[in-house]
Amino acid sequence: MAVALNSDDANMTRIGVRAFLSMGLRRGHAAGAALLLVAAYVTSMAHAADGVSLYAAGSLRDALTEIARAFEAAGGPAVRTKFGPSGLLKDEIAAGAPADVFASANMEHPQALAASGKGTPVILFTRNRLCALARPGLAVTPASLADVMLDANVKLGTSTPRADPSGDYAWEIFRRVDADRPGAFATLESKALQLVGGAVPTSPSSTRSPYVDFIAEGKADLFLAYCTSAVAAQKDMPGVQIVQLPAKLAVGAAYGLTVMKTAPPAAAEFALFVMSVEGQRTLAKHGFTAPALPQN
Repeated sequence: MAVALNSDDANMTRIGVRAFLSMGLRRGHAAGAALLLVAAYVTSMAHAADGVSLYAAGSLRDALTEIARAFEAAGGPAVRTKFGPSGLLKDEIAAGAPADVFASANMEHPQALAASGKGTPVILFTRNRLCALARPGLAVTPASLADVMLDANVKLGTSTPRADPSGDYAWEIFRRVDADRPGAFATLESKALQLVGGAVPTSPSSTRSPYVDFIAEGKADLFLAYCTSAVAAQKDMPGVQIVQLPAKLAVGAAYGLTVMKTAPPAAAEFALFVMSVEGQRTLAKHGFTAPALPQN
């Protein structure tokens, strides 16, 4: 596959080739210069053949899988994906995992990689929100949500803080409840069932949303989750309720993306595709807020 260069890249390439050949010819080593140029070209094409390695938050699975397929269909190289809790993925990348692009459910994890010298400056590429997912028949409204969360008879499911930003966002909700009801944070933290997002998968093995399985099996009555995940869960289990958080408890999620400094050029092309109108429309179709879409 031909590798497309922008005008700046093309100019720099032409300048570099002319300088290199001139040096080689002056020294009588044109053949050596040519061999090195061929080697550089083969290396560049090998990077393209290897494709792009994408590490991304689990909540982005459907949206980024669709974007990756569209990128390939548009002439880009293959995109290999690994989805999981953003905190755990960040730790893997920091330890040397072969990621080219990291799309996280928060800004902090990619910023940490950028600060360490592994990643390039972080782009805010989409947003999400937290909702509550409630079992069928549970009496809960936005106004009564805090009371229901604190009810000792209600099993409250969350993700795992630090390993998964969804868990961190849930703990932020706990803090906001505590601002109105001192002592509530300790109660909520102690009763929260960290059912997803940990190092050891605890999700049931079915193809349905894990939130649906936990609710169906009686392991959780109420789950704090991304609104995009809640909508997907409701499709799997129509009777499940989606409860919007009241304004004083509402927590938003800013998603950040970084390209690794060791990544091939195609990784930056994929990042640009995510920020393109097509990429942003795909994110919006899956329920995310797309900040780069033109405003009417």
